[in-house]
Amino acid sequence: MAAMSSSEISRLQVCLRRLLGSPGLTVNAPQRAGLSVELAVNGEVVGTVHRDEDEGEVSYAVHMTVLEEDLPAPK
Repeated sequence: MAAMSSSEISRLQVCLRRLLGSPGLTVNAPQRAGLSVELAVNGEVVGTVHRDEDEGEVSYAVHMTVLEEDLPAPK
């Protein structure tokens, strides 16, 4: 996993906000080296973002976790 610059994180945040239609979405740099970049919505961390570079092409993978306890009650 490659590290992301602060500029890259800012650009990714703009892109994800636009794509997902969520102005409350933030992409947060890790607190220390070696930790994952976090994806949050309205301050609640919902997943991580990973950067991959292969043959000069860069891509980003979002891993989002939804806990069952956060789902609405079944009908």
